[in-house]
Amino acid sequence: MDAAHQIVARTFRQEAGRILASLISSVGDFELAQDALQDALLVALERWPREGIPHNPAAWITTIARRKAIDRLRRDNMLARKQMILQELLEREEQREGAEDTEDLAIPDERLKLMFTCCHPALALEAQIALTLQTLGGLSTAEIASAFLVPLQTMAQRLVRAKRKIKEAGIPYRVPGLEVLGERVEAILYVLYLIFNEGYAATSGDKLIRRELCDEAIRLTRILIMLMTQQALHDGLPEAWGLLALMLLHDSRREARVGVDGELILLEAQDRSRWDRRKIQEGLALIEKALPMKRVGPYQLQAAISALHAQAQTPEETDWSQIAALYRLLWRITPSPVVELNWIVAISMVDGPLAGLELLDRPELEKSLSQYHLFHSARADLLRQAGRLKEASAAYQQALSICQNERERAFLNRRLAEVSQG
Repeated sequence: MDAAHQIVARTFRQEAGRILASLISSVGDFELAQDALQDALLVALERWPREGIPHNPAAWITTIARRKAIDRLRRDNMLARKQMILQELLEREEQREGAEDTEDLAIPDERLKLMFTCCHPALALEAQIALTLQTLGGLSTAEIASAFLVPLQTMAQRLVRAKRKIKEAGIPYRVPGLEVLGERVEAILYVLYLIFNEGYAATSGDKLIRRELCDEAIRLTRILIMLMTQQALHDGLPEAWGLLALMLLHDSRREARVGVDGELILLEAQDRSRWDRRKIQEGLALIEKALPMKRVGPYQLQAAISALHAQAQTPEETDWSQIAALYRLLWRITPSPVVELNWIVAISMVDGPLAGLELLDRPELEKSLSQYHLFHSARADLLRQAGRLKEASAAYQQALSICQNERERAFLNRRLAEVSQG
């Protein structure tokens, strides 16, 4: 891949959410905005190798995408609504003429509008979250399907139905008034949580961490907290603070999680002097701010777990008993097989690998996590620690058959080689 194609790919990966927020704000149509963005990317792939890279690639693509949207509306402008949108776009385009390289994409209000539009209560909760992950987070349908542990085709159908419903119901593209703002906060917090998770441990690709997604999730969470504070939505603030704390505490380990060649470094092997103490201190302060309000929720509990890791000076000092207790409480509040898996891993750190395997090897848990590669890799690790190397080898192979991230696959292959050699 030449330099121009690499920059197009990187710009799309880093800026797709912002560009789509801007386009959807202009055209009021998810599918038209996405089609126009794809058209603009094709133009960039054609022109940049020949004409050179623009000074501001993201702004250039936004401008071309807007013009492509205008072209599409011109070809299909029979409806009065489309004629109005076309006229508005043409007027804006005249004002922006020649500004491709200077256009400011820092438009938090537009992204908030997109978040609240996607998280309208007229849509099912899973559809709200999936649509926001695709448009704002820039996640592919396959990545979203993986996050929900559902087949790709199922998720594709949900996204199509959600876009159609927004269009047919005329759901407004705006930040809602105070009277309905609070009812959408829960879904938006979950969206931001999933965007961060995809950045923290990328589902696919050749990088373990998608830094742009982590940074965007943190920044948008800060904006949401500011909005909630301004609107006096005090009931939801503890969980919002908890989510921001969780993100900061996880992100504090960013530089230590990846080796010089991009390889995965597990928590117990990380150089803790490379952890970002500023982010840790801010995260701890947010937890201390949230917990006294006595509205404990899943994000605060996960942040408390991350805080125990952050406060341990060495792996041996980690309070695994307390971590196991917090995961148990989290599982009671929000029961899920993934939370249960994390609780079992913590139990194994306290009581040994055989105790963990006894809890892990239950048919109902294995069935629910059969397509989750971290279940098989966790089981493989416990089998390896227990000396059951042949079974560990099979479990690592099962994890490899599912895992799509190249860095994680390289790590699993190293472990597989170790157990195969005895």
